[in-house]
Amino acid sequence: MVNWVLRGAVLLWALLFLIIGGSGFLDPMAYNEQFKIVVEGVAVNTLRADLSAFFLVSSASAAIGALMPGWTRALFVPAALYGTALAGRLFGAASGDIVDGSIIQAMIIEALSTGLMLGSWWVLSRPASAAAGESADTQH
Repeated sequence: MVNWVLRGAVLLWALLFLIIGGSGFLDPMAYNEQFKIVVEGVAVNTLRADLSAFFLVSSASAAIGALMPGWTRALFVPAALYGTALAGRLFGAASGDIVDGSIIQAMIIEALSTGLMLGSWWVLSRPASAAAGESADTQH
């Protein structure tokens, strides 16, 4: 049961970031509204390519890890990306970057995303018989 709940949570997460990445890929100015990133000229192309890749690769990897039992290690991809983003924000805050409510919100999302992916990998990568045996042992 827990496996299905985690798979569902990861798939919903993947859908959310697929929508964000897809909308930014089709219209990079969507990132202006979502993340307050202001770019113009050739920087729009970089925004479309790099930020969209971040979200789309994370989303696809999470979906693969959730849907294909033998591929749970794919969950390490979004965990690494969001964990690195969180580390960059923490480094920036420690270095004197401006931190407002939107930065704190992003750090919370990145921390929860990393935790969801690593926790899901931990549970989903365990053999079903071992997980079932442990749950039966804990019920006594």
